[in-house]
Amino acid sequence: MSLSDKTEMNTVLLQAGHDAATAEAVLEIDALMQKWRRRAQKRELGHRALAHLKIELDLAQLDVLFAIEGRAELGETRGETMVATVAERLNIDPSRASRLVSEMVDQGYARRAVSQADARRTIIELTERGQAVVEAVRAYKFLVMGDFLAEWSAEDLAAFVPLLKRFGSWMDGIDPASEKHAHEIAALAESIARTGIEVEPV
Repeated sequence: MSLSDKTEMNTVLLQAGHDAATAEAVLEIDALMQKWRRRAQKRELGHRALAHLKIELDLAQLDVLFAIEGRAELGETRGETMVATVAERLNIDPSRASRLVSEMVDQGYARRAVSQADARRTIIELTERGQAVVEAVRAYKFLVMGDFLAEWSAEDLAAFVPLLKRFGSWMDGIDPASEKHAHEIAALAESIARTGIEVEPV
C-alpha cells in the first residue's frame, strides 16, 4: 500500500482504532510541525535579532553564548560551565565547541576562569559584553513574542499554554505506542522490505 497522500494516511490512523477527529488532528498537527521545523531551521528570529541589534556574530557563536550562560531555555541548572558543557548543551563535537569558545574569548564575549570547586579546572564565563548580548537577544525574542500574543484573548492564552505543555511531552509515550501498534509497524517495515532496496552498510 502506498502512503503517499493524506487520504491513505487517514486510513492508516482509522484502521489503528483512532476516531476521525483524532486522525484529522494528527495530520494537521504534523503538517504544522513540518512547517514550523523548516522555519526553525532557518533561524529567522535569530537572524533578525542579530541584524536589528547590530550584533556582529553568527548564530553558532550566539548559541555558544547562551550555552555558556546555561539558563532554563536549555533545560539546565545554572552552574560552572566548561568547554565540555558547551559541547553537551549544543550537541556538537568538543573540538568545535572549543574553537567557538576560543572565538568568543578572543572577541571579548567570554573569558576563561579558574573553577571555585576545583582549581585544576578551567571554566568559561560570559564577560559584561557577552552577558549584554544574551540579555538583549532574549529581550528581543520576548518583545516579538509578546507583541504577537498580545492579540490573543485571555481565554485563548489560558487554554493554549497548558495544552502546549501537554503536547510537548507527547514523545515521552512513544515506546508504549510502538508496542501497542507493533503489528502495524511490522507491516510498514515489511512494505519497505518488499521494495527490494538494499542499503549499504555505513
